[in-house]
Amino acid sequence: MKRTCGVLMHVSSLWGKYSIGSLGKEAFEWVDFLADAGFGIWQVLPFCLPDEFNSPYKSYSSFSTNPYFIDLDTLVEEGLLSRKEADSAIQAMPYSAEFERLSHERLPLLALAASRFDDYDSVDSFLEKYPYVREFCEFMARRRANSDTPWYEWECDDIDQDTLRTWKFTQFIFFRQWSRLKEYANKKGIKIIGDIPIYVSYDSADVWAHPEEFLLDKKKRPKRVAGVPPDYFCEEGQLWGNPLYNFTYMKTNGFKYWREKMRFMCDMFDGVRIDHFRAFESFYSVCAGASDAKDGKWVKGPGMSLISALREAAGDKILIAEDLGDITDAVRTLVDKSGFYGMRVLQFGFMGDENSLHLPHNYPKNCIAYTGTHDNNTLLGYVWELDGQTRKRLTDYCSYTSPDWNASYDAIITTLLRSSADAVVLPVQDLLLFGADTRLNVPGRALGNWGFRVTEEQIKGIDKKKFKYWNSLYARG
Repeated sequence: MKRTCGVLMHVSSLWGKYSIGSLGKEAFEWVDFLADAGFGIWQVLPFCLPDEFNSPYKSYSSFSTNPYFIDLDTLVEEGLLSRKEADSAIQAMPYSAEFERLSHERLPLLALAASRFDDYDSVDSFLEKYPYVREFCEFMARRRANSDTPWYEWECDDIDQDTLRTWKFTQFIFFRQWSRLKEYANKKGIKIIGDIPIYVSYDSADVWAHPEEFLLDKKKRPKRVAGVPPDYFCEEGQLWGNPLYNFTYMKTNGFKYWREKMRFMCDMFDGVRIDHFRAFESFYSVCAGASDAKDGKWVKGPGMSLISALREAAGDKILIAEDLGDITDAVRTLVDKSGFYGMRVLQFGFMGDENSLHLPHNYPKNCIAYTGTHDNNTLLGYVWELDGQTRKRLTDYCSYTSPDWNASYDAIITTLLRSSADAVVLPVQDLLLFGADTRLNVPGRALGNWGFRVTEEQIKGIDKKKFKYWNSLYARG
């Protein structure tokens, strides 16, 4: 990868008037901002349909896309919605995604557009290319026919045809709108990095259609589930509850499921961040039914056999290993062998000594450096909450000598930009110098996450010339 810099902001956080960010004109304006400020990367979070807590990391399918991101104004222009119908979805407030309202109103509105759409031959051609997306649509239609209960409680195998049509339409339209946006970004010199969650929900099309790919018992119930042990984020660990993969079976078919997942992602993005990469070396396994993740165990993962399959499926696309958390020498060796970019997070650098892998002087070229990720505090929130001794160590490290540490953020960011890391990615909150109240996610907390949004005025207030100068000065422009 050419030496570069980018911004992390999910589509949901874009400004706009319809309760959540979309693939409409605001997204194109965001691409313009990135190009004007000398950035070369836009990193997003997973596009799959989020769970009931609005997390995109636990979905009904790895092969789904979020219909809430479909731009309503484009549907009006195409004659699929009236202006009045679209205006009925105008938000009450711009600062946070209106998830509750979206859950009740958006799909019925999209179903109305689907009923007026007349090119289902193109939809069928799209689904022939992506059969796992077809399975997702059929799964959602069967779920509706069973009163939206989980698949393991279904009492019939009926398909709600209106629901099936709606989901086919949304997946096709999403791809069409996204393809236009990505083409525009690429022409502007912006590469888009996507995110592939490591696990899926038990109540998902993936598990329903392919139970053999997961560690289930004879009644198709999870034997053990995913999580992570106690760590920096949570004293009791995190009990994610996702079913684990049957890697032994997967190896017999050449990891077909994972190959298809990677191909699907690479058709949408210029690169992919693989969430919780360390599970490929060894994954944390917790007894199904446990109340927390304290008593889990590490189980050996598939290693290079799966990584080789993913690399083959990805071709020349950028692949990033999320190698954070409880990382061992074996995981580091696997990242090195994979050739994937590793991740470094400045906020982790001051938790240890001068040998910390997350301190900029220890960064290799083959990594992506972040002030923080979607799971971290904002830079402002992080600096504010540090104890005085650690804050002094941080500002000294970044050659910031003024006693007014409130103005230290430029020094911190330029310290990252000067590093050897091939890419530096800054969360949009850190461009805006927003505090902890704007962080996107607090791991281990079910409610109150994922809703952060920016406004157009806030983005216009960012000093583009400063970032363009920095990106040029440090050879990242």
